[in-house]
Amino acid sequence: MKNFSLVIIYLLVITPVFSQYKEFKTPQINSEEWQIMNQSKQDTKEWFKDAKYGMFIHWGLYSNPGGIWKGEKIHTMRPPHIAEWIMYAAKIPRAEYEQLAKQFNPTKFDAEEIAKLAKDAGMKYIVITSKHHDGFALFDSKVSEYDIMDASPFKRDIIKELHAACKKYGLEFGLYYSHNIDWHDASDNQSELSAKLNPNISEHAKTFGSNTWDPSPNSYEDYLKDKALPQVKEIMTQYSDLKLLWYDMPWRMNAEQCYDFYKVVYDIQPQVLVNERIGQGFGDYLIPSDNEIPLAYGDEQKPWETVGTFNNSWGYNSYDNDWKSPIEVLYWLAEVVSRGGNYMLNIGPTGEGEVPIESVKNLREIGKWLSVNGEAIYGTRRWKIIREGTTSLHYKDTEDRAEKGFQNNFTKEDFWFTQKDNNVYAISLAKPESEIVIKSLEPSVGTVKNVEVLGVGKVKYKQEKDGLIVKIPKDFLSENGFVVKLEL
Repeated sequence: MKNFSLVIIYLLVITPVFSQYKEFKTPQINSEEWQIMNQSKQDTKEWFKDAKYGMFIHWGLYSNPGGIWKGEKIHTMRPPHIAEWIMYAAKIPRAEYEQLAKQFNPTKFDAEEIAKLAKDAGMKYIVITSKHHDGFALFDSKVSEYDIMDASPFKRDIIKELHAACKKYGLEFGLYYSHNIDWHDASDNQSELSAKLNPNISEHAKTFGSNTWDPSPNSYEDYLKDKALPQVKEIMTQYSDLKLLWYDMPWRMNAEQCYDFYKVVYDIQPQVLVNERIGQGFGDYLIPSDNEIPLAYGDEQKPWETVGTFNNSWGYNSYDNDWKSPIEVLYWLAEVVSRGGNYMLNIGPTGEGEVPIESVKNLREIGKWLSVNGEAIYGTRRWKIIREGTTSLHYKDTEDRAEKGFQNNFTKEDFWFTQKDNNVYAISLAKPESEIVIKSLEPSVGTVKNVEVLGVGKVKYKQEKDGLIVKIPKDFLSENGFVVKLEL
């Protein structure tokens, strides 16, 4: 975001809205019932903490315009400047936006191809938008005709096909559902009521995310009762063995409303983890801001996940070519996993159903690295030391990453640490040199018994007061870094 005034709007309005996701709080109503339900999900929580790396898919009607409406780019409109918000940004009337459904015919969509891409990339699970803020469902819904089967010429249940493909390739499956915001059917998203309850917030914050330009005539309560809750019940019923239900942006919802969305999931599939953005403290796991690397966040009792984009949009943006390189994605993965979290990386298919070639190439490159070094990622936990080295990068959200960009300045002194059983893994994103020193592994942390470089085997080492000195074979080449495994 280059325009200074838009930066101020973002910092003063949007960032405070998302800041409520920073804390894991206990619900204030139905607390005892919620804790029983939450504590029953320990097996899924352990799976989640082991999985570490997943694929997010934002796809829908907004993929057709690709961030441009009537020749105008979304970055010239009101924020946020992410393609899936085009209806809101351009204030498109509901009837006009509905015409996109008649054009949505993604004949190049191949569920098995996407699932195989995720598998080849080393990802362990997929989460896809079953319904985003525009209100259009990618599954066969019986409570609304505004879906892929009734309103589009495609007439194939995208969620059903991807669910089956994930099972075929051994991937776990989850769904995103926008429960609070629905520009097609949620009236004004309770913005008028919220403004009365919070008269001191800014005019922008009073209506942010709400359809105030062409709201549906029904009440918000009717939307919850007649569409949102029934659709969540549908996806829980139609697609078995889910692992995750990803809600989003609940800030105007009260505790009773949020609890209903937790209970409807638990009653049908009690193993499913519900993310923090359900609202009012009812989440099973934490979510920082989008594209944020939290400096201090959560602990081993509270799973958490950073969600990131391949460029600077979630839905497909036809003119955003600021793609994350393989080494940058590995940096995000190392930073997040070394801090004890999961990383879920988004792809935004085109309106025709194709995954942008840049995402495909980079994911496969990352998969090659993980096929050798994945032992340092999957099933690991946070070690007492997160990282060492002189290189310092930090991103607090999507806009921050867009502004700062990425520079690969990693040196032989930079290491990220994870642990599993008696092993510690030191992850380097620099090219290997003949000798490296890992300062954090000096004798006081424990005696190092064995050292190996993943993909190479055992190597020579000395543990001295200045750290662990490791000899790297001269013929070892790796453009995207390497991992040293140590037994303590």
